[in-house]
Amino acid sequence: MIDTPEGIRGTSMATVVRPAPAAAAPAARPAPDPAGPPPAGGAPAARPQASRLRALDGLRLVAALMVAAYHYGGRDGEVATAWGSSPRHQFPALHHLFAYGCLGVQVFFVISGFVICMSGWGRSLRSFFASRASRLLPAYWAAVVLVTAVFALPVVAYRAVSPSDALVNLTMLQQPLGVDRVLGVCWTLWAEVRFYALFALCVVLPGATRRRVILFCAGWTLAAAIAQGARMPLLDIVLMPEYAAYFVGGIGLYLVHRDRRDPYAWGIVGVSWLIGQHYAVQRLWHAPAVHAFSYRSSWAIIAVVTFGFVAVAAIALGWLRRADWRWLTVAGALTYPFYLVHEHLGWVVIEGLHRHLHLPSYATFGLTVASMLLLAWLLHRFVEGRLTPLLRGALSGRRR
Repeated sequence: MIDTPEGIRGTSMATVVRPAPAAAAPAARPAPDPAGPPPAGGAPAARPQASRLRALDGLRLVAALMVAAYHYGGRDGEVATAWGSSPRHQFPALHHLFAYGCLGVQVFFVISGFVICMSGWGRSLRSFFASRASRLLPAYWAAVVLVTAVFALPVVAYRAVSPSDALVNLTMLQQPLGVDRVLGVCWTLWAEVRFYALFALCVVLPGATRRRVILFCAGWTLAAAIAQGARMPLLDIVLMPEYAAYFVGGIGLYLVHRDRRDPYAWGIVGVSWLIGQHYAVQRLWHAPAVHAFSYRSSWAIIAVVTFGFVAVAAIALGWLRRADWRWLTVAGALTYPFYLVHEHLGWVVIEGLHRHLHLPSYATFGLTVASMLLLAWLLHRFVEGRLTPLLRGALSGRRR
């Protein structure tokens, strides 16, 4: 998704050992190497403390910009209304590249699998729920209210959802309830929420261990394949065969991060990549057609999916450790609110800049992205910065 814990943490710092009282206890046993695999079975390992993986923040922003390129110049629909014509005419040289931007969602899901496994390791169920809810809900609520209010303005040409449907959207359950969506991108959040629920019940609740996580990945992969063959709507909703491979692949890459020599972890990653590229090609490839917006090559689709897996693997293996610039943390913080508001509010900005102020297409594209990043910063600063700690404290039982 789209998602990150309060601090993206790795597993490379040494465990702190309290000094033993003088002449009172035997010498402390050496602390286990936290980069190695956790004990199989038994009590969950303590959550390691380490520096933030800033390269992962940068990759999240890259995925968000890919999706924005798709929404602004990689398809027809409402965005064609904003431009006044199809993006094929606005970006004759790049629209076919922008069409691949939708695969940023698959990259998000791989990142999410990595991050959620890392975030849930050693956490109680209550702490995990408080962390996820406080991370997702404040910016989401603000985005729903903001987009609903803007679309209700008489000068905006796009249809607003009904007041009742807008209220249901605040629950993040509009997708299964069949309610009109305020945010077009919220379908990915519905996939994220189901992933969180599966991971919480199967891993966080009993306690995360290497063995349990491996069994979860193997069981979900097999169950998703069975669900695809069974063609039962209930199994599809719960097991998400179309997206499970990306989440599972991200979890496998976190196991690689803990122990790069773990053959089971690499097996999980390999099988997930094989299944993930299949679903991406199946969903997004079509035969060349004159009236199609663009043609996506199956090899290019496979290449973008591979990029997502390889990029997260490079971060897991520490190859991008030098990319430790502080501005990447800011970029990661802006990704989620940017992802929420960029599509629908971007249409309004594009129409104003291009059709009313007559700015060129590429200038409009760049200024629209910049304005959505600025709005994302405002949401992060004044909504997430204030509400997230309050909500987390309330849900976790802490009081100021």
